[in-house]
Amino acid sequence: MMRPYSPLPWWKGGHWMTLYAWGRPRHFYQLPPSQPRYFDVAPGTRVLAHCHWQPRAWEHPTIILLHGLESSSDAHYVRGISDKAFRAGFNAVRLNQRNCGGTEELSNSLYHSGLTQDPIAVMRELVDVDGLSSFAVVGYSLGGNLALKLAGEAGATPPQGLFAACAVSPTMDLGGCVDALELPQNRIYQRHFVRNLKKRMRRKVRAFPDLFSINALAGVNSIRSFDEAYTAPHHGFRDAADYYRRASAMRVIERIAIPTLIISAEDDPFVPPDPFRDPAVRNNPHITVMLTRHGGHCGFVEAGAGSYDGYWAEREIVDFLLQHRP
Repeated sequence: MMRPYSPLPWWKGGHWMTLYAWGRPRHFYQLPPSQPRYFDVAPGTRVLAHCHWQPRAWEHPTIILLHGLESSSDAHYVRGISDKAFRAGFNAVRLNQRNCGGTEELSNSLYHSGLTQDPIAVMRELVDVDGLSSFAVVGYSLGGNLALKLAGEAGATPPQGLFAACAVSPTMDLGGCVDALELPQNRIYQRHFVRNLKKRMRRKVRAFPDLFSINALAGVNSIRSFDEAYTAPHHGFRDAADYYRRASAMRVIERIAIPTLIISAEDDPFVPPDPFRDPAVRNNPHITVMLTRHGGHCGFVEAGAGSYDGYWAEREIVDFLLQHRP
């Protein structure tokens, strides 16, 4: 039984909660130092993870944490989930997507919203090399789309050991989210993402000058134009619209067959709520949806008490995984 969310009253609005959670400093004194680990997920592509291992790690379930667009394994929500999950007995693997977390030189390719083969490759190595046997994938925003798409693509035959998936503010209808980001009231978010995408592309060109070019950057002023110029052609999509359709978890969400938790908010500035009411989601008995009135984008902060820091979605995810772990 999930507990209701009670937003901080002075940060209740969607934009306010989004920016508050984004900018509020957090500290995780109980989380032990991470161990860096590199995974070769494709030819010419290595990704970096920061791992927190329990003693006798193979006896514990493991969460694979997936961050959002232009973020990294150091995102506050990734570390927040890791802290709560580790204290609950899980191993935590904070995975950087390709090029993220300062790893542009480790990969000759770009990341996109549907690259589910990367976390699958990580899980496969942890099974084969480390002897781990049970996993959950947990993603925020773009990472939430990845987690849901991975579970949906697998259907009734999930990767070995995968027992659950969780997603917070998932961009599972990519086209609808890009449309929302282009609204005037979301200009601040669009500018933030575009600025970081362009910076990363310049670093990528310095690392691989024979593979990438900055020539198209002058015409990039939105996520859609970046995807038209770089993401779609690099990954073999016809255009941005084709990429959004094929990489969206909505295309496969009705096939999810493992326990799955989705948390999102009605007042999320750029993740519209309608997909969470879609029959493909609501009629799937394996999916639990918590669509709250407030919470913003990846926010969901409420008043804390005692050892509880008030990050409601993180607490509910860990409780959900505790209920469903093998």
